[in-house]
Amino acid sequence: MRVGMGFDVHPLVYGVPCVIGGVTLNFAKGPRGHSDGDALCHAIIDAVLGAASLGDIGHHFPDTDPAFKGISSVELLERTAKMLKNAGYRVENVDATVIMEQPKLGDDKRRMAAIIGKALGIPSYRVNVKGKTHAGIGELGRGEAVAAQAVASVVEMEA
Repeated sequence: MRVGMGFDVHPLVYGVPCVIGGVTLNFAKGPRGHSDGDALCHAIIDAVLGAASLGDIGHHFPDTDPAFKGISSVELLERTAKMLKNAGYRVENVDATVIMEQPKLGDDKRRMAAIIGKALGIPSYRVNVKGKTHAGIGELGRGEAVAAQAVASVVEMEA
């Protein structure tokens, strides 16, 4: 078994859909990014790539490449799962935390786990999504940004 960790942060701006874990939340501000800005998917991508020693999200999906402008981060997660499979690994589980003041994630965490699990080719019960605030501290605490951190374990596929 191999373990990787990932982290991502994006500013929250008005007029952008708030996509977290592949779920569009009902919120006035969303993450600004080259893709859809889904910090949770980005952190998971880095965790999975790191566990398999396959680099990072910026190497595979650079924000300088117009091909990735506005792309769904769930699609990037699916592409990452294919890279992992081609390298002889599969995801065992993911544990992730979304850090933002508003909105509260509530039942959306289950929907996120289902979407992420499907993209990675694993059952949703192997994906855990948690939500935390930043206790009013800094940009995250003032609701100016969203961050996510993730840990993923991968195992070698049997030949």
